Amino acid sequence: MTQSIFVNLPVTDLGRSKQFYEALGFRHNPNFSDDTAACMVWSETINVMLLTHAKWRTFTSRPIPPATSSEVMLALSCDSRDVVDAMNQAADAHGGRADINPMQDLGFMYNRNLGDPDGHVWEAIWMDPAAIPSS
Repeated sequence: MTQSIFVNLPVTDLGRSKQFYEALGFRHNPNFSDDTAACMVWSETINVMLLTHAKWRTFTSRPIPPATSSEVMLALSCDSRDVVDAMNQAADAHGGRADINPMQDLGFMYNRNLGDPDGHVWEAIWMDPAAIPSS
């Protein structure tokens, strides 16, 4: 079996969050979804589980951080700079925030950070391994 990751995120409005992630390019997997959770697929090995606060609380009693916190930054590799830019534009147009941190352009690496409607931080990143400076 291929190893994969399921990132679990508490969300205040499941429908809004599902639409947001679809706008970023995630695909909805109804096999792992119901009225309390939505599985959003980025790749064969990367899935994001959007969980209502009630569902989230069945897994942990730890508090849900406020939308203004940064408990983690999740990075997704993209095929091009244009895809990085498109993700940020989609975030801004669908209830999230583009460029919540300064854009970074190192030539061989380009990234922009965005926030989803609940304040979860994502980094869209493109890298050209052939252009990485040697040490």
